[in-house]
Order: sequence, then structure tokens, then C-alpha cells
Amino acid sequence: MVEASTPHGMSRVSVEGSPLQRGRQYGEQARTQVHQSIAAYQRVFTHYADWDWAKVVLHASRYKQVVEDFAPHAVEEMRGIAEGSGVEFGDILALNVRSEVMFASGAQNNKKLSGALANECSSFAVLPEVTANSHTIIGQNWDWLLHARDTVVLVHARRDEGPDYVTIVEAGLLAKTGVNAAGVASCTNTLVSFLDDGAVGVPYHVLLRRLLDAESITDGVATVVNAQKALSGNFLLGDVDGLAIDMEVNPGGVTSVRTLMPSGGVLAHTNHFLSPDFSRSDSRIGTSPSTLFRLDCLESTLRRGAPTLTIKNLQDALSDHRNFPVSVCAHGDERASEYERYATIASVIYDLDAHEIYLAAGAPCSGDFRRYQFDSSVGLVEIDSPDDINAFNSEVQGAR
Repeated sequence: MVEASTPHGMSRVSVEGSPLQRGRQYGEQARTQVHQSIAAYQRVFTHYADWDWAKVVLHASRYKQVVEDFAPHAVEEMRGIAEGSGVEFGDILALNVRSEVMFASGAQNNKKLSGALANECSSFAVLPEVTANSHTIIGQNWDWLLHARDTVVLVHARRDEGPDYVTIVEAGLLAKTGVNAAGVASCTNTLVSFLDDGAVGVPYHVLLRRLLDAESITDGVATVVNAQKALSGNFLLGDVDGLAIDMEVNPGGVTSVRTLMPSGGVLAHTNHFLSPDFSRSDSRIGTSPSTLFRLDCLESTLRRGAPTLTIKNLQDALSDHRNFPVSVCAHGDERASEYERYATIASVIYDLDAHEIYLAAGAPCSGDFRRYQFDSSVGLVEIDSPDDINAFNSEVQGAR
């Protein structure tokens, strides 16, 4: 089911039932995009490492047992996506461990990984003391390779075994950034360390999916800290209780995490380590120094707007073009090859107190943000169009 009320260029997928059932519905509704995702990554792996898809799938199979031990429902969801979209389970597993396989393939082929593998995302959280409506608001620009503009989907999951959730993600993958009905939202940034070698562990995107199970920010922190992580990464969490935290991780377990807390009600992160002991292992500033300027631009804009930050202020912050084209609002560096050129795929803001999501497909500077109401009683409803407002009001009255 693709609904017309989703942002331009982004299909909406609605699922419910058991993990297997939800996966099948996801695969059926996003079948075309799932096939596009697989085809795109076939080209990406050929470009980076001269690996054919069969070799990628074989390497990805090494992660199946780890995923099953860490999140059995994730395996069921992937199995369902495969069945629903008419592809093999191994294809969907490969999509969900594509980050780990990228690093392993690069290492084995002695190739220098492109900055495009890490030039992802500018994230933030602002707390009640600096927002005009005294709400907790978090969000991000998700920047990635250009093909993702054709494969990004908005997934809304209703379920019985945990909180309902919404995630914006490439078709076939379990999750990227998202929010759940418990009032916990997660944003993410890739980080690259000299310690990253594609070792088997909990994959990055599986960890992101597990974060959507969190019923509190404490649950989310425990999930990240206790996982035996396969790769470096950054996880920024916000909670409806007015809390936020950022976690930088290296591969490994409990000792591989460093935490950052808001300062003056503001927390921001891009694609380099900020923790002093982890920053020494950062392997990406040399290839992509734009991360330094994106962080400075985003953080300074947020602090300048405090203590009366509005949603419009936050949309403007995510639309910043300083240091164009590798700016907070990324437009793709024409000097780079097709497979090494990244741009903003989606921009999202979560108002946790209002249960609202502001979402733009593509560059946020277009101003094409759509507003959704999201909670367990009414699901996910766009509330900017008259038809959806009426439907939302009727559902709210019915829920009462």
C-alpha cells in the first residue's frame, strides 16, 4: 500500500501482526523498492571491491547467528520481507549488514574506503528549556548515496509485543532513524575508526531496529551498551520525559561506548568522534573534513535560537548551506563519482511531547516538510491536509 499523503518520492508502508507477518507486508508493499535496493548495492559492491552479489550474500551469512541471538524477531522480520518481496532471505540479510560487508570487502581488497561510506547525517536534540513550546525535539538529516532517494520508505508498524513505531529507511532494511509510541526517538550518524575491520558482531542496522523496542531512554542505552557491536557508530536518543543522550561506539562490548550529554539544553553530532580517547582512532576526518563544519554550523544555529527554538527554526537549521555542497543540507559533490556522491535523502524532526513528526523527502531546503501525528491510539496520520485532519479528529473521538 503506497499512500499519496507521504512526502514526494517516499512510499509509506503500514504493517501489523507478528514479526513474520509484518515483514511479509513490508516486502509486499515495498516490493519494487526492495528489488531496486538489491540492484543498487550490487553496483556499489562491484565499484568498491569487485565483489559480486553472491560473494556479498555469502559474507553476510556469517552474521545470521549473531542477529538471531541478539534479536530473534529481527530475523523473522527479514524472513518475512524476503517472502513478501519475492527474494531470498540471504538478499535481505545482506542489505541489513551492508555496512559491515562494505568495510570487510574494502579491507580484504586493500582499497581505501571512500568518504561516501561515512558522510552520513547531522543529528540534534533540544530540550524543553530551549524550545518555544517547552517540548523535547530531536531530528536529523540522513545523507547517503543518491540511489537511496528511489528506495527510501516510511514504515509504520503496529504490534502487540512492543511499542508501535515509525522508521524512515531504505527498502529491505529493518530501520534507520525512528520513533516509537513509548516516546523514545533515535537518530544516528556513521563513524569510522581504525578499529573497524568488518568483524562479526551485532550489525549497525539491527541495533537501530532494536532501539525502536525501547520503552524508555534507559532501555535504549542498555541496548547499545550491552550489544557486542560489529562497527563504530553514533546513536542519539531522545525521550518524552525531557531527556537526551548521545552514544559514540567502537566495535566491541560494554567498554566500547562513550556518552555525551546535552549542554545548555542542546546536543548535536555529525560524523566524527567527540570523545577524546575515541577521537584518536577516528579515520574519517582526513577524507571528509566537512563533518567538522556541519557540527559547528548546526550547533551554533541551535544555540543562537535558544531559548525560543521553533519547528521552523529547526527546519532552517537542517537547511543550512554553508560549505555547500557538503553542507548540513547536502546536495552531492559533482566532482565525485556516482557511487561516491552523497546527498540528503530525508530530513526528519520528532516533537516527542506533541507526538508529531515533520518529514521531508530529499533536501530540507525545498521546504516540503509534511506533518504527522503518531501515537498508539490513532497510528500515523498526516494532519496538514483537510481530509487527514478530519480523519484524525474522528479517530481521536472514537478512541475516547
